[in-house]
Amino acid sequence: MPLSVYSLPWAAREPLLHEASWIKDLREAEADAWRRVRIHGGQPRQHFSDTATYVLSDAVKWLADAPANSIHAIVTDPPYGVVEYENKDHEKLRAGRGGVWRIPPSFDGSKRQPLPRFTVISHEELGKLHSFFSAVAYGMLRSLVPGGHLFVASNPLLSTMTFHAFQEAGFEKRGEVIRLVQTLRGGFKPKGAESEFPEVSGMPRSCWDPWGIFRKPFPGTIADNLRKWGTGGLRRISKDEPFKDVIACSPTRGIEKAIAPHPSLKPQRFLRQIVRASLPLGIGIVHDPFAGSASTLAACEHIGLKSIGCERDPLYFVSVL
Repeated sequence: MPLSVYSLPWAAREPLLHEASWIKDLREAEADAWRRVRIHGGQPRQHFSDTATYVLSDAVKWLADAPANSIHAIVTDPPYGVVEYENKDHEKLRAGRGGVWRIPPSFDGSKRQPLPRFTVISHEELGKLHSFFSAVAYGMLRSLVPGGHLFVASNPLLSTMTFHAFQEAGFEKRGEVIRLVQTLRGGFKPKGAESEFPEVSGMPRSCWDPWGIFRKPFPGTIADNLRKWGTGGLRRISKDEPFKDVIACSPTRGIEKAIAPHPSLKPQRFLRQIVRASLPLGIGIVHDPFAGSASTLAACEHIGLKSIGCERDPLYFVSVL
């Protein structure tokens, strides 16, 4: 606290002194939660630094066993939709041959990354997907502190069903962040009849990704919750500029893909904006239950936030060590 505060009249000084006290309490609570969370469970883990821990664990199991009210924000890009990350299809992904994964051809001197074919998901698989996200949502709701925010990536084909599962679990929907990005989803001519129907596409080319924003309910006002838990709002870009729900961000750069070879890798310049917004006071712990190549943890490390991620695939876990 600046020394100039003490030159103020008591009426002006008292609120500032009180504020300093509750911020100190928040930092002590953060430190206590961090000591407990990063050693929670008996799974293998890697402590990248004093502020980042990566755990080899199934997301549903880790969330179910995690201490209640111990996480302050969750930022994650889940496997859409579960099907493409089943063992049989993941093996086909790594082999570069079929399954539910579309392997784009090489052209312009570049080899395209595999893309999940969401349009082939059956009604039964959609039911499994909803059940999966319901289980994940209940675990998230339990582990988050009151007012904690969840940012969850989706796509235009599945976001309605997925986001509904989080609302059913008890989360408040607070909007969506739209990431404007040119993708390779959709826009293709009828397969096997491209020359016959040269001006027809089966569906529009997707140029955006929706990220659902959810919040754990809390009693009282946002101001009260900020003082008690450090959560409830979103961190502004500056005092004069709020966090916005449209972010233009081009695909992940090649240098990032070389460091972290994951088929769903999100750019650091996008993730850093999301993780920063997720903790309104910059105090707390960010969790990514589907950490993959640990890109969310890397974004938090850059911003100076504590983070813990889980990944069930041993190959991804080993690749970032």
